[in-house]
Amino acid sequence: MSIITLTTDYGLKDHFVGILKGKILSEYSDASIVDISHYIDPFNTAQASYIISASYNSFPKGTVHIIGVDLEANKENKHVVMQWNDHFFIAADNGILSMLSQKIIPQKIVTITIHDRLNNEATDLDVFVKVACHIAKGGALSVIGKEIESLKQVKDLQVVFSEDGTQLKGNVIYIDHFGNAVTNISKKQFLECAKGRPYEIAFKTQTIKTILPYYSAIAISDKYPVKYYEGEKLAIFNEAGFLEIAIFRSNPLTVGSASTLLGLSYRDVISIQFKN
Repeated sequence: MSIITLTTDYGLKDHFVGILKGKILSEYSDASIVDISHYIDPFNTAQASYIISASYNSFPKGTVHIIGVDLEANKENKHVVMQWNDHFFIAADNGILSMLSQKIIPQKIVTITIHDRLNNEATDLDVFVKVACHIAKGGALSVIGKEIESLKQVKDLQVVFSEDGTQLKGNVIYIDHFGNAVTNISKKQFLECAKGRPYEIAFKTQTIKTILPYYSAIAISDKYPVKYYEGEKLAIFNEAGFLEIAIFRSNPLTVGSASTLLGLSYRDVISIQFKN
């Protein structure tokens, strides 16, 4: 079974996702198509990278991932394929893949060069479909492009560890369905910087002194039911391994959420202060 996943900023109101699936099936009728998300904020490469990083590893090795976010080829963003952790990622070289792989060297990166082999009316999406189906059928990367050594590096929204070793600073990169604010600070980065020291998470005018192992760990007293803690702010490392600021049992329409109650939104700064 050849799996092709789709992550786009198309939404589901229009016909674009249906067209994409139709093009894939026309090219390769045996493909198994899986939607990851079509609700990436328009052109939001950081959000796309997070969604892919949180989900790709749930698929079998050899899966092909089409990332249709800011995909138009231009003089700054070429079309590329990255083979990484035995998965294949097709995207524009706009920072999505460099954020995904971070400092881990990919197995292979190829600049796609098949554009002139397609008809004059072929779109950027047609290029992605052609490449995805070629790979899914077992085709070699050397047939569709020229190998390159590196991807475009993105300086924006980078986690920074202060020179004096007292602060780790990142940003909110995603607000999920529950209104939780996901940051780009990973558990790995935190552990490497913390080295067992006490810490305090700061954002806006709020602070949190403990990162919980799971949401309901906030219910620390046996005197009160779990429901008593609804609406309390907390921090955890989510299933994808990134620091998340949340409201316990949040519901943006009733209890409220980290986004509505704490005022957190995309790009907001989150800092962790370490105490020596």
